[in-house]
Amino acid sequence: MRLKLVAVAVAALAPVVAMLAYNEVALRHERNQEVRASAAQAARQASSEVERIVEGLHALLVSVSAMPSVRNLDVDACNAALKSVAESIANIRTIFVVGLDGRPICGSMPFPDGVVFSDRDYFQEALKTRNFAVGTYAVSRLSDKPVLPLAMPLMEGDVVKALIVSGIRLDWLQNRITERGVAPGNAVTIADGKGIIVARVPLPEQFVGTAIPEEYQRLVHAEQPDVIEIMSQDGTERILGYRPIALPSSPLYVSAGFSKPEAFAPINRATLMNTLAIIGGALFSFAAAIIIGNRFILVPISRIAEVMEKWRSGETTARTRMTGSDELDVVGATFDRLLDELDERRRRNEEAEEERILLVRELAHRVKNGFTLVQAIARQTFSRSDPERYNSFAERLAALAGTYDLILSREGSASPVREIVSAALRAHVASEAERIRLDGPEVVLPADIALPLSLVIHELATNATKYGSLGSEDGTVAIEWKYENGRVLLLWTESGGPTVSAPTKRGFGSVLIERAFPAKAQARSRSDFRPEGLVFEVIFSAAEPAAKGEVESSDRDMVHSSKT
Repeated sequence: MRLKLVAVAVAALAPVVAMLAYNEVALRHERNQEVRASAAQAARQASSEVERIVEGLHALLVSVSAMPSVRNLDVDACNAALKSVAESIANIRTIFVVGLDGRPICGSMPFPDGVVFSDRDYFQEALKTRNFAVGTYAVSRLSDKPVLPLAMPLMEGDVVKALIVSGIRLDWLQNRITERGVAPGNAVTIADGKGIIVARVPLPEQFVGTAIPEEYQRLVHAEQPDVIEIMSQDGTERILGYRPIALPSSPLYVSAGFSKPEAFAPINRATLMNTLAIIGGALFSFAAAIIIGNRFILVPISRIAEVMEKWRSGETTARTRMTGSDELDVVGATFDRLLDELDERRRRNEEAEEERILLVRELAHRVKNGFTLVQAIARQTFSRSDPERYNSFAERLAALAGTYDLILSREGSASPVREIVSAALRAHVASEAERIRLDGPEVVLPADIALPLSLVIHELATNATKYGSLGSEDGTVAIEWKYENGRVLLLWTESGGPTVSAPTKRGFGSVLIERAFPAKAQARSRSDFRPEGLVFEVIFSAAEPAAKGEVESSDRDMVHSSKT
């Protein structure tokens, strides 16, 4: 019952849990979409800022290319002019002009001896495309500091005369990204065309100058910007918005990653609180269900069950004494009324049984008085004229009186089959025992089986006296019985009497023989009216009955054995 009460509490909580689970899923999906949109927006903003920086330096190089000292390659005037420009622009370290052979011509600072730039990728790309080119991460051969090189051809007509080269200071770019601010757990990464990181927040000292992992190199040259979920190099799970170099206006790869744990931290805290609240509510509900159910359901039911057990054990005065308006109290009160009524019926039955026993005893007394009166009349009438026949008659009359006494009093107890049969036959063949043959094992029958058997034998003997072998001087009766597996097979065989024929109608005696035994005896009987005499067999249980199939099988075996 307690489990059922808990099941009711679970059923009550199920809709609430389902609603919270649905809200949890919906909130997480909505938050995921918000974070993805924010990551894409952050990547666009960072990319736009990088584009503005690069475009600004592109414009600077265009302006420098228009300076007369630069166009004329006047070394002294060019050096002075470029030095002045470099000192006024904070995001570059040097600016210089390089000949087509890769050797520097003039610049904002002195050149080391023998330095050549023709092997640099930006140098070769600018010569090839005759357009502005952004190089890859490099350590400057002039300042020995990491820079992102930029190059633009100095044209004279359609001919490339020289290259103007500069570079974005990566320490300045790093500071610029850091100043923008990044929320805890988030990250911004800028990489060149080879996937080398040129700026990163956080942990720039760990990642700047290193390559993006091979599994994510595809993002650098992807066809379109996108948002994905990845596990970053620092071990943080992030939702990453990225802008590839393939975009026309994006000279560098830019990504902005939002920490998933940080982004979902408020929802996770709310989920934890809701889960704890649900667990607490569930525990409270279970406890309440058990306590309240125990007080208002289990205790009354146990009280009713206890009274039932006491009633079964014989304590008929036990009552629940439940008087409340609750449903179980009503059941208890109704049960008390039922017990009162059963007790009253039992009392009335006891009184009726006592009265019946008294009447039966009175009837038995009067029947015996009637037999005594008949015996007295017979003695006065026949005792002197035919003493021998009178004595036989008197013995039979006394035996018949004893049989009726047994039938009417119902005070028989467990008795052997032989005694039951002998007592029932005494009224009919009391002085002619040689005409009766009894054969069978010692089988003791309970009182409720002994009395029906006595009635059946008495009725068979009565019919045999009226119509069968016992009505003839030479007639005999053989009574045999067998006992097997709790079942008794009794066979009544008449012989030596008048010719027998089947009756044309059923009398009271036939009905009594068929229905004398109680249902629990599972009795089966058969009468065979042979010309030489009646053969009657009955099979009944002398103990607790077996299953129906087993009874039928046992009966067939016993009958077959008897015939054999």
